Amino acid sequence: MSNRKGIGIFAYQFITMDKKIALNPNEVVAFLEKAPREFTREDMLSFIEEKGIRMIDFMYPAEDGRVKTLNFTVNNLEYAETILTEGERVDGSSLFPSFIEAGNSDLYVIPRYRTAFVDPFNEIPTLCFLCGFFNKDGEPFDCAPHATLMRAEKAFEASTGMQFEAMGELEYYVICEEDALFPATDQKGYHESEPFAKLNDFRRECMDHVAKTGGQIKYGHSEVGNFTLDGKVYEQNEIEFLPCPLDTAADQLLLAKWVIRNLAYRYGLDVSFAPKITTGKAGSGMHIHMRLMKDGRNVTLGADNKLSEEARRAIAGLMTYAPSITAFGNKNPTSYFRLVPHQEAPTNVCWGDCNRSALVRVPLGWSAGVDMCSKANPLEKAAARDTTAKQTFEMRSPDCSADIYQLMAGLCVAARKGLEMPVEQALKLAQDTYVDMDIHKSENADRLKTLKQLPTCCMESAACLEQERSVYEEKDVFRPRMIDGILKALRSHNDEKLHQEARNDTKLMRRLVTQYFYCG
Repeated sequence: MSNRKGIGIFAYQFITMDKKIALNPNEVVAFLEKAPREFTREDMLSFIEEKGIRMIDFMYPAEDGRVKTLNFTVNNLEYAETILTEGERVDGSSLFPSFIEAGNSDLYVIPRYRTAFVDPFNEIPTLCFLCGFFNKDGEPFDCAPHATLMRAEKAFEASTGMQFEAMGELEYYVICEEDALFPATDQKGYHESEPFAKLNDFRRECMDHVAKTGGQIKYGHSEVGNFTLDGKVYEQNEIEFLPCPLDTAADQLLLAKWVIRNLAYRYGLDVSFAPKITTGKAGSGMHIHMRLMKDGRNVTLGADNKLSEEARRAIAGLMTYAPSITAFGNKNPTSYFRLVPHQEAPTNVCWGDCNRSALVRVPLGWSAGVDMCSKANPLEKAAARDTTAKQTFEMRSPDCSADIYQLMAGLCVAARKGLEMPVEQALKLAQDTYVDMDIHKSENADRLKTLKQLPTCCMESAACLEQERSVYEEKDVFRPRMIDGILKALRSHNDEKLHQEARNDTKLMRRLVTQYFYCG
């Protein structure tokens, strides 16, 4: 009897709790019973004390796009409060060598409470935070990736009255020893199940750990790519997230890569987020889905359940600035080995519905007004549901060589510029770049000639950014010295002829793969 009573109390508590909080895998969210954006310093101190937290880790992305970590021992609650309030100073010249000289290099790192999570790998109870960078005057460091993205979001909302949200698709290869039993079918791994896919359990565990760090995951699955090379099996996987504010979407992708690499290392597996590992096999992208929000509602769909005028204008901006966006989303030479025809990777600047040969795809958005659940489950009564929140439009060119924060900021700027264009001009541009066919088929050759092409190497990407840098520097979103640093890094690859040379030189291709295997 007492057990049943306990269950009843639990059920009541579950019902009255916010549905977005209940069952949340993030231990901090579950303990505080509040959304991360509501976290306060007192919340963090309460969690540290109640949960016996013995260490605090500050984490942050540097110029190379990887997570850096600073460890603190919780000597006492007073010291924990000092850390959470004042942060710590770090050597900015080591973290951002393109932007900071050793002679004046100190930066502050300050924790962002809403990013708090318990380290899922550390046996010592450790509370982790992503941090923001601040200069000697206590202002956000102007070349910090996160600060750049925040300025882009602010400029977008000020100009349009809307919020720009996103979610990422993270594709990667997991490498393990070859298994003679149930061999996979080459390049046919899409949604494959065990035993033909050998690493689905590893992906499930990755998803569980990512969720513990605060990642809002939509789903995971095996992807198209699988092949055997030098006795090793390469299996491609994908984890896709749910839409959220841009800075949160970037945080989640950053931490997901950190989680997947850590878990792989513990299992003796290897993982690569590189855009291309070998020729003739599927590359790995990091597609970004976007949506426009106003007053808490997705306005990507119009009243007629078709793509809204606002969404088409935003897409016009993406069409205009797509070539220069590669400077943020495709940062090493192997990026351009992936952007080739017939590999579900874009090469031309166009968009279309459900079209994976296009640069921007508008995926199915549950806009038919039909309750498919009742058709699949006859016991369920048909009901009208508002599914407009699901509609997005997807940029398919980026990969994991990207600086995630710069990329999100660049997409935000381009969409804003589309919405700032004269309406008729933007809608005509959207119409002129729309395609409803596989653009790479021979019968569409004439249409293909009318479309702009994406850059074919880092050098071309740099040239596109140089030409359009004022667009990104407008409203102080990207600071000039950040653009200078990006241009310098892209041009350092000197890869104008590399694609053709590697095509005829297998040793060169292998060297490039090795060099960029752990990119991003």
